[in-house]
Amino acid sequence: MTVERTAVGELPPIVVLLGGPSAEHDVSVVSGTAIADALEGAGRTVERILIDLAGGWWRLPAGFRGQGLAPTAWDDPAGLGASDPESLGRAVDRLAAATPAPVVFIALHGPFGEDGTIQAILDAAGLAYTGSGVTASAIGMDKAIFKRLVRGLGLPVADWREIGVRRWASDPAGVLAELEAFAAGTGDPRLMIKPAGLGSSVGMTLAHGPDERAPAIETALLHDTVVLAEAYLAGARDLEVSVLGNDPARLELYGPGEIVAGHEFYDYAAKYTPGLSRTTVNAEVDAVTRATILKIARDAYRAIGAEGFARIDFLLTEGGIYLSEINTIPGFTPISLFPAMAAAGGSTFAGVAERIVALAIERQATAVRRRLTPADLPR
Repeated sequence: MTVERTAVGELPPIVVLLGGPSAEHDVSVVSGTAIADALEGAGRTVERILIDLAGGWWRLPAGFRGQGLAPTAWDDPAGLGASDPESLGRAVDRLAAATPAPVVFIALHGPFGEDGTIQAILDAAGLAYTGSGVTASAIGMDKAIFKRLVRGLGLPVADWREIGVRRWASDPAGVLAELEAFAAGTGDPRLMIKPAGLGSSVGMTLAHGPDERAPAIETALLHDTVVLAEAYLAGARDLEVSVLGNDPARLELYGPGEIVAGHEFYDYAAKYTPGLSRTTVNAEVDAVTRATILKIARDAYRAIGAEGFARIDFLLTEGGIYLSEINTIPGFTPISLFPAMAAAGGSTFAGVAERIVALAIERQATAVRRRLTPADLPR
């Protein structure tokens, strides 16, 4: 399906997906609301679809504004004026049949939205959507696979160990003994323990010593079947880079910005409680460090085949620079660093969102040109 324009120079209608059936549902609501309001404020035609935790798709009323609503208000979509929920298949079929075809802005963090699932569904429907495709989304979401890939390419990452749910269930004592040896080798008893496939620091714990490791693993396993235990980098600074672009040769990079967490580490509350943490779009680093961080960010983005946009996180210590992770659907809340860094390049919050939509249209046009018809198949 081609992406049609409603008029010369005018973008097609935009459908913003927010919420979603993951532990990052509430953050996704905030991101999606901010995106939809900004695009609508810029004159775009926007439809908001709230996906609930059970997977129902609710169409919010035209012109709906949700900023300032308590998180619990979103638990009752009907109370917000949403239409009766549609199934995933019915909702996607409706979007695919629309004329002109919309661009889907995916503002869904975590599993289903960020791991390639919704991307595969929208690909099958022929719909244009923002961000990376299936492969890059899946790799970016899986921290273990991502770390293995970039380490294999020679990019610097903090050392880690992986714990599978079956191994933990069958031999917890053996796992803890291995983690003790691992921590001893790093010279620091502290380990960062987190689910492999989740973001927003959900399920993440800083285990200060042996007694805290088992509970931390149990917490992480509530959210995934694979857990990472990473070496703790004492005194590390949290830096982030924003990347925009489809063509690996013409990427736009912004930052690095810096976060000074209001808690011991950048946990969920420190990320999303206004005023608790401090951020800056221009970290105080020397020119060589800045250039090195931007190069690693570019290399990581290219390595997974990312498109559209992403945020790439780093840890900076006196001993060096460490690539932490890539987020192919980063937070887009009013206090998120990703849009702020990109906007610092001379745009606005709405302008960044519009740029991401334009990249989705560009990407879809390329995909349509590559698509085969029966006549193209060898006989």
